[in-house]
Amino acid sequence: MYAVIVDGSRQYRVKEGDLIRIDYREGEPGQLVEFGRVLLIKGDGAAVVGQPTIEGAKVVGEVEEQTSEKYLIQRFRRRKNYRRLKGHRQPYSLVRIQQIVSAGAAPANS
Repeated sequence: MYAVIVDGSRQYRVKEGDLIRIDYREGEPGQLVEFGRVLLIKGDGAAVVGQPTIEGAKVVGEVEEQTSEKYLIQRFRRRKNYRRLKGHRQPYSLVRIQQIVSAGAAPANS
């Protein structure tokens, strides 16, 4: 079973147990995160497609890690004595998908 969710301006295809990297969200490691904008759920049968989202469906994940990545931007013009080095640190959250809840189904106790 997999689902297509929207977080921010990005879409993710996820299944239970997947580890996804999303834009930074407030929360400590171990805290649950819910994604309410579910576009599609595909199980054993036919796919359920939302118009634009599926009412009542959600994906539950657990924050694994809050970290960041350093990007360096360098500009260089040869023979002109021009060099610029600028850094940027982009924070993100690693989330492990715990459960995909279809519309009308009750979530299992964890």
